[in-house]
Amino acid sequence: MNSNRLRFLRLRPQEIALLAITAVWGGTFLLVHWAVEHTGPWFFVGIRFLVAGAISVVIFRRSLRGIRWVDIGAGAAIGVMIYGGYGLQTFGLQTIESSTSAFITALYVPLVPLLQWAVFRNRPPAMAFVGAGLAFVGLLLIAGPDAFALTLGAGEIATMISTLPIAGEIILISLFANRIDLGRITVVQLFTAGLLGLATMPVVGEALPSFSWIWLGAALGLGAASCVIQLTMNWAQKKVSPTRATIIYAGEPVWAAVIGRIAGERLPVTALIGGALVVLGTLASEIRIVRRRPPSSDPVNRS
Repeated sequence: MNSNRLRFLRLRPQEIALLAITAVWGGTFLLVHWAVEHTGPWFFVGIRFLVAGAISVVIFRRSLRGIRWVDIGAGAAIGVMIYGGYGLQTFGLQTIESSTSAFITALYVPLVPLLQWAVFRNRPPAMAFVGAGLAFVGLLLIAGPDAFALTLGAGEIATMISTLPIAGEIILISLFANRIDLGRITVVQLFTAGLLGLATMPVVGEALPSFSWIWLGAALGLGAASCVIQLTMNWAQKKVSPTRATIIYAGEPVWAAVIGRIAGERLPVTALIGGALVVLGTLASEIRIVRRRPPSSDPVNRS
């Protein structure tokens, strides 16, 4: 038993890297929340990921010489998921607190096994459904009394929808991780997300923002962070399964809540309980129940 415990606690370098970017990821919610007070969400998403793409080009400029259509296709597919997930999440951050956004976003974790079932026909274990139920109750507590009146705000609804492409991103990264060049897919997915973000502006009627050092600084900082986050996910998920990765990502809303509270955000007690249920649900969704087989009754084996 002791050896099993030690084996469980022994983290691989890839898992340690995912733990590190989860903390960084949790901190980005507050910066985005500040940035969208000075700019529209789709402009900010576009600039953020174009900055990240430019940084990745500098890092992987040599490997881009041999880029193939399969690299472009895989990177574009992941980029569309990033665009949808981060775009809707950023839209929601205009009206909801960063810690609330992070807790709602955590719903993507129990969604991952459900989507894998739908796409790959692998039925998730019973605990995945238990986790989804706990996360849903947590979402209702986070949203407050309006949730029971079926009057969720636009910010909460957009953030909830964003969990679908975020879950899709995790699944696609694992699908392509061992088939595609790391540098090429990172560059393509970041530029795809950035260009789609800017292209959405005229569709939704979003105007160019007035210049502000706040949104510029946030775009540059988060662009660098996004480059590191996506590169690490692409690299680490070559060795870490989607389910194991989602357990690690479950710590993201906890980091966001800690950072948000340090910055002065104050969530009601019911929202904190709801956030705890979301995290508990995401962890419960990955629990595997192993049933012991009864001992053999074969008389030949009796002593």
